[in-house]
Amino acid sequence: MKDKILKTAILGATGYVGLDLINLLIKHPNIKIVELCAKNNIGKKINLFDQRIKKKLPRISSIKKVNWEKIDTLFLSLPNGEAQKIVKKLFHKYPKIKFIDLSADFRLTKSAIYKSWYKINHSCPELINNSIYSISEFVKTNIKKYRIISNPGCYPTSIQLALIPLLKKNLINTKDIIIDSKSGYSGAGKKFEEKFNHKNLYKSTFAYSVTHHRHMAELDQEIKKQSGKKINYVFNPHIVPSFRGIISSIYVKTKTKITGKKLLSTLKKFYKNNKFIKVVKYNQPIKTGDVLNTNMCQISVCSSRYENKYTIFSTLDNLVKGASGQAVQNMNLLYGFNEIRGLK
Repeated sequence: MKDKILKTAILGATGYVGLDLINLLIKHPNIKIVELCAKNNIGKKINLFDQRIKKKLPRISSIKKVNWEKIDTLFLSLPNGEAQKIVKKLFHKYPKIKFIDLSADFRLTKSAIYKSWYKINHSCPELINNSIYSISEFVKTNIKKYRIISNPGCYPTSIQLALIPLLKKNLINTKDIIIDSKSGYSGAGKKFEEKFNHKNLYKSTFAYSVTHHRHMAELDQEIKKQSGKKINYVFNPHIVPSFRGIISSIYVKTKTKITGKKLLSTLKKFYKNNKFIKVVKYNQPIKTGDVLNTNMCQISVCSSRYENKYTIFSTLDNLVKGASGQAVQNMNLLYGFNEIRGLK
């Protein structure tokens, strides 16, 4: 398998995530990109949209032109509600294809919950059980059993990587956790200006979706599944005047006699064999600038003035570890490649 060449198609090739995905896959020795699809700009060269891409690749085409018989791996970087329609059409007809979906379409295990959060009727709820929600560090042994890989959201990736190991060990109070996340505006996609019409938009820091951000649905589901615990938390996302990067500040209270250094040692032990997670020294501040354009997540544990109250910081690139990089990492695990292949 390590020498297998995967004929790969990317849907949504001209979006921010699609372009980052292409930029990673052209460096991957097991990938041959045979189709780049988008709704618009048919016939144009992909490097018109991203000058980092120097390799000669197929011109942008319509999904209607794809010869699915030759596709091994399909990356879907599409708006919510679109990937499920395509997977429904292809899943049984082309059993060779494995799907890596970067939208929310297969993140939630119950279609009714998906509808309540995304206001979309799921077109193939019968296929949800054929998918796996895949934060790479948590699914290394199970992922090979599935053909539909559901890439997590960017905020939930940063939050779960910091919280899950501590919840598993019952080190923190599960009530009154506060999560404050800040993301660059690329997280809102290329229609950022349509979604927000604030004054001085690109110079502003602002909170949004503070009562009902859709990523809360997968946080609820996955934290309970991974740790066996339902937590009470407040999640406040913000956009900052930066193109890419996320930092999540997670405020927790530890159980009696559990110190911040115990939190730190637990995280270090949990991730000791994981190439893309770096747990830094105690009380060391971290910043998005250290992880931009990488598949790394940095985690820091910091004390406060109050006993048993700590802040856990988690930072990653929302377009890479929060999207395209994790998709490639998941693909590597799925096919049995070296996990870091194409991501160095």
